[in-house]
Amino acid sequence: MYLNDNIEYQNITYFYNETALPNLYNKLRDSIVVISGEVVYQSFFGTQYSSVQGSGFVYEYDDNMVVITNYHVVSDATGISVTFSNGDSYPGELIGSDAYSDLAVLTIDAPSEEFKPLTIVSSSNLEVGDPVIAIGSPFGLGGTMTTGIISQLGRTIQDSVAGSFPIANIIQTSAAINPGNSGGPLLNYQGNVIGITTAIIQDSNGLGFAIPSNTILNEIESLIKTGSYNKHPWLGISGADMSYSIAQAMDVNITYGWLITGITNGGAAYKAGLKEGNQQIRIDNKWAIIGGDIIVAVDGTRIINGDSLMSYLEEYTVPNQIITVTILRDNQFLDISVKLGARPAII
Repeated sequence: MYLNDNIEYQNITYFYNETALPNLYNKLRDSIVVISGEVVYQSFFGTQYSSVQGSGFVYEYDDNMVVITNYHVVSDATGISVTFSNGDSYPGELIGSDAYSDLAVLTIDAPSEEFKPLTIVSSSNLEVGDPVIAIGSPFGLGGTMTTGIISQLGRTIQDSVAGSFPIANIIQTSAAINPGNSGGPLLNYQGNVIGITTAIIQDSNGLGFAIPSNTILNEIESLIKTGSYNKHPWLGISGADMSYSIAQAMDVNITYGWLITGITNGGAAYKAGLKEGNQQIRIDNKWAIIGGDIIVAVDGTRIINGDSLMSYLEEYTVPNQIITVTILRDNQFLDISVKLGARPAII
């Protein structure tokens, strides 16, 4: 074996040892926690109690140790406790949350030696096909590790915690995620956090979703220092994905984009003069509203559907920013300047 061959062999061996799944698990397991609590509610039978459980992970911000999880795990919970991999449990306190991103931050009354923080890295360079790891406590089975790939990027999902608004710019993954995984980290093969597992589609197989790490990095300072985050951009519109059938019904020659079906009075789109749909017809055996502007680009970035629109706004814009929205109106392309608003608070 030549010298260069030996060096290459050593590098490959080092890479394997560092990224082998058992080694990664042993390195990461003490950073992931189980979060438990109790929800009190009123029913026909009087006061009722139910337990909630999810996952979380330790993170260090500005020399302070916190636990990051999903908002829906702790939103209505009292008596929150956090259990580390060694079985030690401590009380937790919710200090910051954002329902629109389903994020929450807890402080834990525990000795310093319990905290082994993970590193959060940017999700900007993620690609479909990248291998990923999820660690959490599905159905209460703490410390469960699963693997998969990134199945798609830039999804949107609906969750009751966000009211009528979508949670945008979501990672779709094939890693097995089940109830109890919520709030646990989605990791790359270097052991760094690239997202937080947050949801599944019921009765699906291999359809899991995670909040991207960029969202955490954007919000963490505000969540810890102010307890909230209020910089989600808002156009003040509702709409539908374009399709071949809708294009035929509207007599337009594009089949991509987002058709505006409704506009909120006083919102950003209303002030900019965008137009909503004005006709309701049956398309593909469903009622549809047509006749509104079709958004096909924002700041020169092609908008394929509602997912790409919401994800672009969430990733690259903030309230009060002026964006250029390219629309199709009366079979003509127009560039409209829009000053973004901020999403209203959830009541």
